[in-house]
Formats: sequence, structure tokens, C-alpha cells
Amino acid sequence: RLQELAEKEVFRTRRDPRFAPLARMYQERLRRVYHLYHEVYRDNLVAAFGELERAGHLELITCAATHGYLPLLGLQREVVRAQVRIATDFHTKLFGRRPAGIWLPECAYNPGDDAILAGAGLRYFFLDTHGILFARPRPRYGVFAPVYCPSGVAAFGRDPESSKQVWSAQEGYPGDYDYREFYRDIGHDLDWQYIKPYVHPSGLRVDTGFKYYRITGKGNHKEPYVPENARQKAALHAGNFMFNRERQIEWLAARMDRKPLVVSPYDAELFGHWWFEGPQWLDFLCRKIAYDQKIFSLSTPTRYLAEYPVNQTVVPCLSSWGNEGYNDVWLSGANDWIYRHLHHAAARMIELANTYIRPAALEERALNQAARELLLAQSSDWAFIMKTGTMVEYAVRRTKEHLTRFRRLADDLDQHTLDPAWLAEIERADNIFPDLSYTYFRSTVEA
Repeated sequence: RLQELAEKEVFRTRRDPRFAPLARMYQERLRRVYHLYHEVYRDNLVAAFGELERAGHLELITCAATHGYLPLLGLQREVVRAQVRIATDFHTKLFGRRPAGIWLPECAYNPGDDAILAGAGLRYFFLDTHGILFARPRPRYGVFAPVYCPSGVAAFGRDPESSKQVWSAQEGYPGDYDYREFYRDIGHDLDWQYIKPYVHPSGLRVDTGFKYYRITGKGNHKEPYVPENARQKAALHAGNFMFNRERQIEWLAARMDRKPLVVSPYDAELFGHWWFEGPQWLDFLCRKIAYDQKIFSLSTPTRYLAEYPVNQTVVPCLSSWGNEGYNDVWLSGANDWIYRHLHHAAARMIELANTYIRPAALEERALNQAARELLLAQSSDWAFIMKTGTMVEYAVRRTKEHLTRFRRLADDLDQHTLDPAWLAEIERADNIFPDLSYTYFRSTVEA
């Protein structure tokens, strides 16, 4: 449909010198992306990333199974263990090798969780700046070298300076006036009858990706987007970022007995989604680092730990990279009601997992589906949406839906009244982790 829309847009703008080149740009971009995804990668981006890792270009890590906010789910340690081990095992299945590290959901860490990471064979994770700086004892090198937790798992801290330069729309690069304006899209701007086939079937206007304006300034007035000007800015900003890292690393290196490490993590959706030129910027940056300077190089956590295997041992503090740095986003008056239900359901899941040792085939299916429903209910997305006030009704519905299905499955198991037809229906609807075993929630699994 997007390719069809591109063809229509090329025709619609054919006599407009401001927008015709942009319509053709999007048309060519869609052709290229389709070819890359369908013909080159055979509709399988997982395999494509796996090839890049095997070639030594990337280091792929896992997350938690359904991005559960672990500090608030951790009333039962079995829950944290299940979220971590399910994700780690699934990653191994997909890529053929176990991940060395994990991105904790929302970078949220609770002291002691590192022991569970160690039990899953993980070697490192990431923390926001204050998670490291408020550790006990305070790390000698701050966030510029990893630290070890008591379990032996390494923690890498986010560098605030390099992070802010990129993600901040006000102070960072993405807010430059020559970059593409995210909030002007033909899905909202054009006549309804014209755009109707390409937006949401319910009649909701949504973004199509066809955006013809640049940021221009802080007001509502917007000028047409000029890709070449934006490209030049991406190159300029990549050079500026590299220059700043050169000076930063030179200063740090003079004060440390090892190579300083600057960890700069970002949400992937920043690159290409919010910041259209983000992938261009990243491409320029990697090339400039490789060819235009000799002060520092790109690395991976595993490589750095191999070069510096001895690091300070500390206990990091409870933290996240969410607003205010702790649990506020996921525990507020807008969403606090969900946790008593999640904790109660988790306790019941653990009890079921401990009780059913050799279940019948139908019982095993029901147990596995109960585990899926609990995992889906535990997703941090729902609490986040309730807090931010966007699509709240949807988030509430999803939370209640999964918890209700879980409770019915648990009741039916207790009462031996399982309905095979209904079970098959929700297995089709909520089919995450097709090989999932309920035994991940057993208390007998070693931490």
C-alpha cells in the first residue's frame, strides 16, 4: 500500500517543484527497502543481524522476555528469573549462541538482580549514570569504566554528555531546523477520501511516513524539507560528536590508568523514526571514527572486559533511565493498581509450576498458556501508557484481558474444567514464545 501511495504522490505533486522531488525520494526509498528486506534478507531481519554478529561487526544482547519492569515485578524472585531466562534461551534459539549481555527493561536495576543475570550466564548489563555514581563504594572511575557487582556480573554506566547531545530535541542534534519535521505527515494533512485507504481501517488518521516539511523553527510555520541540506547537517553533526568525544577521551585518558570507555546508549526508534536523519548521522559517525581520527575506536563490552578483566566491585543503586531516574513512571497514581494483581497472579503461577510435575497434555498446554498470559500482562508498556496518558483505555484493556485469561486458566486447572476449544482460541491469539515451558516459573530452578 505504501508503494501504491508513493506512486499516487509522485503523480499528485508532479507540478510542484517543492514536493515532487520528495515524493520521488520516498518512492525510491520504499523500493530500496522492499528489495533489501524481501530479496536480500528474505523477510528475516533476525538472520541478517546474526550474520553481522558472526562477521564481528555487532555484539547482540537480549532483553527481558516481555520487557517487564523488573524492580516492581521482583516481589517474587522467580518472576525476574523467568523474564531473564526465557529471553536468554529464546535469543540463543534465534541466533545460535548465548548472549553475553542484557539490556534491562528501561535500564531498571534492583540490587540483587545481578545474581539472577549471573545464573542465566550473562556477563554484563547497562545502568543509567546515577545507578553507577551512587553505588557503594563509589566507583573510582565513575561511568568511564565498568564495575563488577558482587555476583561477578559487570555493569556499564551511561555517559550523560554524549547521550544528551543526541537524544535531546531541544539541546541535541535532532532539533536542528534543517532536519525533517516528524509532526507533519500527509496522513493528517491531505483530504480524507484520498488518504483513507492508507491510514487505520477504523478511520483514525495515522502517520504514513510521507513528510514534506523541515523543522524550520519553533512555531507552526514550516518550510519544505531539503534532503541535501539535512544530509550536510548530519555529516556536520557527526563530525562535531566525534570532536567532542576526542576531547572528552583525551581529558579522561590523562587521569586514568586504563583506556576510558564512553557508553552512549539510545532508543533504537530515535534513529529513522523520531530523527529521520539519525541513520545517516550514525553512518557518517562510524566512517569518520574509522578514517578521520586516531584518538579512539569503537568497541563492545565484551572486548573491553577482555582487555581489562580486573575492575572495581561495587553494589549499584536502584535506578532506571526513566523520568526522575527511579520507578516513578511505572509506579504512580495512574497505574499503581496493576501491581497487586500482577503479584497475586505471579504467586499463583509459581504455585502451579511447583505443583504440576508431570501434567497431562491438555494441562501442560494450559500451564504454558497461563505463563504466556502472565508474561504479557507484565509488560512495562501498559504501565507506561497509563502514566503518559496516551491510549490509556487500550493499556488498561490489555492488562485486564491477560490477567483475566490467566485467572480463568488457573481456575480451570484447579477445578479440572479446561475447555480445549477456548484454550486453542487464546493460544492462537496470544502465541508469544511458541516453545515456552511453564517450568521457568518453578522455584526449584537455581538462581
